[in-house]
Amino acid sequence: MSVRDVRAAITQAHREEWTRVVAALARRFGDLDVAEEAAAEAFATAVERWPADGVPPNPGAWLTTTANRRAVDRIRRETKRDDKHREARVYDDDPLEPSGAIGDDRLRLIFTCCHPALGMQARLALTLRMVGGLTVPEIARAFLVRESAMGQRITRAKAKIKTARIPYRVPSAEDLPARVSGVLAVLYLVFNEGYLATGPDTDPVRPGLTAEAIRLTRLIRTLMPQDGEVAGLLALMLLTEARRPARVSAGGELVALAEQDRGSWDATLIAEGHQLVRERLAAPVAPGRYQILAAINAVHTCARDVRDTDWSQILALYDRLVRLDPSPVIALNRAIAVAELDGPQVALAAVDRLEDTLAGYHPYHATRADLLRRLGRGQQSRAAYDRAIELAGNPAEIAHLTRRRDQLG
Repeated sequence: MSVRDVRAAITQAHREEWTRVVAALARRFGDLDVAEEAAAEAFATAVERWPADGVPPNPGAWLTTTANRRAVDRIRRETKRDDKHREARVYDDDPLEPSGAIGDDRLRLIFTCCHPALGMQARLALTLRMVGGLTVPEIARAFLVRESAMGQRITRAKAKIKTARIPYRVPSAEDLPARVSGVLAVLYLVFNEGYLATGPDTDPVRPGLTAEAIRLTRLIRTLMPQDGEVAGLLALMLLTEARRPARVSAGGELVALAEQDRGSWDATLIAEGHQLVRERLAAPVAPGRYQILAAINAVHTCARDVRDTDWSQILALYDRLVRLDPSPVIALNRAIAVAELDGPQVALAAVDRLEDTLAGYHPYHATRADLLRRLGRGQQSRAAYDRAIELAGNPAEIAHLTRRRDQLG
């Protein structure tokens, strides 16, 4: 195996095994810092040894075993050496406990990171780091905050889990409804980072993250099969993931929804997503945020051609969503539907009202640039494209915005 092949294997192992290794160590040692640092040391050891020794047959098992040894070594080096030595011997001698009915360390890790003792922003950031494997810069971009502030937020969250002795487990059945909303928000952010990565130094699309978010959402659905928002989020992810094969061109450019080859969409995922949406529409309770977003995506994926899109239905769904979630991002997305029904001038007026809250959000400037282009205001459109390109991190999206800008002449 060549050096290049080994490096590719290490990269793949990091993408596929990082969360599994961290989660297994967190369950075993009950300390997120120990788990994260030991996992990092295991991957560093792989970088040193695999080129000479070869890639092991089971990279995940090799990394978990190596990380476990590093964690035990660290415990032995710390203060109170006698107590720590006894503790380390326990970890050496005792096998990992059985997984239980749910049987997924990553799900346990999510609920630990999303404990209500933590603030919502801390829960989201910590889970994106520990479970999603995102870097601090990527998470900072997702939250539109400085990297230093995000790093401090994650450090404080881990410290609070340790100090408060927050248990590493899936909550009991009676606690699940109160805990699941934060978990769903985290999984949605993980999925979004995979579907359109925020960082310039990653692949434009990260299928490993979208697959992991979908897998974990399915697991939560087995815990709470009657919860409408769990089903809604799963449907939303499936209908969005179904369009991924058409999202990036062979030349590495983002392809807008209106320009996508709908024949390349995944029909199996669409069928499953539509079935979930139909089940929720038949339920006797009012739909929540994720269910409405899933319904909007169902309308898009029902249209065989972009010209067949039922924009009236989409706008009606956005009107319901705004009442549930009056956020500026939802208002921005609603304006896109308004443009299709009432024209770009009406939509632009709605978008311009969002400037104070979305000035640092590149989709705001990209949407505004498109509306200005449609209105024939080329110079203003170019300036808006320039700002969107400056703020965007995804290379495929930058390529798309650049081409659109350059078409202005």
